[in-house]
Amino acid sequence: MHELTLKNIKLPSPPAIALRILEAVKKGDASFEELARIIQVDPALTAKILQVANSSFYSMPNMVNTIEKALSVLGMNVTKNIALSFVIAKDMNGADTAGFNFTYFWKRAVTTAVGAELLSFLLHYKNDDLFVSALLQDIGVLVMYLSQPEVYSQVLDEKRVTEASILGSEQKIFGFDHQEVGAELLARWGLPKNLSTMIRYHHRSECPEELRMPVDLLHWSTMLSSIYYGSRSVEKVQKLKAEICSSFKIHVEDIDALVDSVAKKSVEILSFFEIDPGEMKPFSLMLQEANEELRRINLSYEQVVMQAKQARQKAEELASELLEANSKLRVLAFRDGLTDLYNYRYFQELMEREVNRATRYHLPLSLMLFDIDRFKEVNDTCGHPAGDEVLRCLAKLVTTTMRTSDIIARYGGEEFAVILPMTDMGGCRVFAERLRRLVEDMEMVIGGIVIRITISLGVTTCESGMVSMTKSQMIHAADAAMYLAKKNGRNRVEVKEAQP
Repeated sequence: MHELTLKNIKLPSPPAIALRILEAVKKGDASFEELARIIQVDPALTAKILQVANSSFYSMPNMVNTIEKALSVLGMNVTKNIALSFVIAKDMNGADTAGFNFTYFWKRAVTTAVGAELLSFLLHYKNDDLFVSALLQDIGVLVMYLSQPEVYSQVLDEKRVTEASILGSEQKIFGFDHQEVGAELLARWGLPKNLSTMIRYHHRSECPEELRMPVDLLHWSTMLSSIYYGSRSVEKVQKLKAEICSSFKIHVEDIDALVDSVAKKSVEILSFFEIDPGEMKPFSLMLQEANEELRRINLSYEQVVMQAKQARQKAEELASELLEANSKLRVLAFRDGLTDLYNYRYFQELMEREVNRATRYHLPLSLMLFDIDRFKEVNDTCGHPAGDEVLRCLAKLVTTTMRTSDIIARYGGEEFAVILPMTDMGGCRVFAERLRRLVEDMEMVIGGIVIRITISLGVTTCESGMVSMTKSQMIHAADAAMYLAKKNGRNRVEVKEAQP
């Protein structure tokens, strides 16, 4: 997995009971009773497992009324996976927001898992881990959003508006995708290797041949789920038939029955996860109701097409406007209101990203911190409005001096920061000295008063050979150099080497 992923994405710890379940299963058949004891400690979990075991999903001939009996009839792997599914789904949940709908995420995940299990029955392919693999295949999306919600919202916006591949958007914005994050998470949690490997390739990209069948099943189960939660459902049903029927000698009627069965079974299983299925109806019933509605309003085919085209065009226009508005809001959120430079918060994000990029690709990176000498005297003598104008003039001067690749931010008060990618210590020092002279020569007339200022600058560099430098180490070094410049008389540049 990329170093960038490990540094920027905080992988959550597994639920405690999940660890105990996994440890018990690793001991083999002798842990039958131990696994039962672990599950029975949680009455709610016990009740849910028994509900699933007695549901129409498994259609057991006799009542399963104890965990021991569930283990004996379902098997240890299936019981373990059912238990883990409930535990992980409960632990990794949150309140729905405008940015992310947790209920929708888990509804799709459960429906996908149901689809995977039913499809495996139809194709006579036995894989005890298929349900939990399908349930957790997109867990990386959840982790990426919870770790960096504002950044991941850009992925979601781009996908909604442009219908771009979610993997492509993730790679473009993060440099990695949710397959990698999900696989790394499950591997760290100690789940079986085949689970994390399936999730790593569930979009069928560069999939190893030995995983072709389970990964195909995950792909088809996602299509089954998207029939009920996405658009162009009729096209997806036809595509599903085209991909499965010829390869497995399955009749198209069997696929129709499978699609309907996914809705019926999902409603039941979603209730065990305490998720409201909403108005989830079998696909055939949805088509029937749609046809009846068309007949009722007596619209011609041409009118339907025209209305659909107009509605789609309007939706695309609104989506584009929304994307543009969101982009503007993000810019505003990251800008300092007085100077229009990037603010402290965005500087921290950019600095983290640039340090990771520099260390990963062995590139030089310099950081410069500077502040205005004796700025308090300007405010006390000329007034705070004049002080604000001085800050704006300085920001404008620095902006016109920088390269397009450099990044300037207002660090706080009269203090500023400049990130200089692909710049070694020599280049940074030359730039800092040039900026110092330009500021010293700058003359500002504000309210009829001539104001001149100087700045003290501290610079540091992450050299191209360094592989373990952090953002905090660079900021600390530049800050120490800046204070050294003040101590040594102000209006000067000082350099301090960052210590990894």
